[in-house]
Amino acid sequence: MSRTHHRTVSVDGWEVFYREAGPADAPVIVLLHGYPTSSHMFRHLIPALAGRFRVVAPDHIGFGRSSAPSTEDFSYTFDALAEVTAGFLRTVGITRYTVYVQDYGAPIAWRLALANPSAVEGVITQNGNAYEEGFVPEFWEPIWAYGADPTEQNEQALRPALDRAAVEWQYTHGVPDVSTVAPDAWEHDLALLARPGIDRAQLSLFADYASNRELYPQVHQWLRHSAVPVLAVWGRNDEIFSPAGATAFGRHAPRARIELIDGGHFLLESHLDTVVCLINDWHASSVTGPRRD
Repeated sequence: MSRTHHRTVSVDGWEVFYREAGPADAPVIVLLHGYPTSSHMFRHLIPALAGRFRVVAPDHIGFGRSSAPSTEDFSYTFDALAEVTAGFLRTVGITRYTVYVQDYGAPIAWRLALANPSAVEGVITQNGNAYEEGFVPEFWEPIWAYGADPTEQNEQALRPALDRAAVEWQYTHGVPDVSTVAPDAWEHDLALLARPGIDRAQLSLFADYASNRELYPQVHQWLRHSAVPVLAVWGRNDEIFSPAGATAFGRHAPRARIELIDGGHFLLESHLDTVVCLINDWHASSVTGPRRD
């Protein structure tokens, strides 16, 4: 396996930590993580793909080892995270890439694609939503309520999402054999969530999540017009984004390949080898084919 490098660059005055592996002249895959994790979620995927790809995984602002400013110093919105990510890609010299999205990584990637459609050569969405059908109502109701009315009562209803039980649940729900999920995954996330002020940052992103839904019609138009190849590889037991969110990609992405795996939200923790095989096969047969810009 290739050696993974751990680096930091400055983007708009913020430090962005990232992991990188693979040949500099290979096709690029950009890995965008979700909540509550960081590029740490890709620690096994990066070396597994680096034999064929240049693989780059940044930590979003407020996550992992990137800068974690207060909400007074940084606007924690998905627009802002996407702007920093676009600046990061310019800084490290990435102009065309396949994007791998999970959870929060999806709305960040959709903004990047809408701003610069020709840069995105392919989309791998692993439990990264772009459709109303993908939302599991029981999970999302307190988020919608807080975003619509950020009262103290609605905040308190949502705060358990920052706690140990909820973070661990995100890794273990829907996994047939939870012993395949390493506990250090959620312990790593919990340690970073516990930093001063991070709770306010995460609450701001919860409140802003509804803005992502407003983009969905534009994303669907982009998928249809560009014919960008899509691999939707999804933990079918996910109780955050349901498998209906995966199958919905077939409505607008004519070249979509949809794979539902017997796993949960963090599929790489339990089904890494399956995902790697699917990515390699899909990229060889789809991304190298024709598309429209």
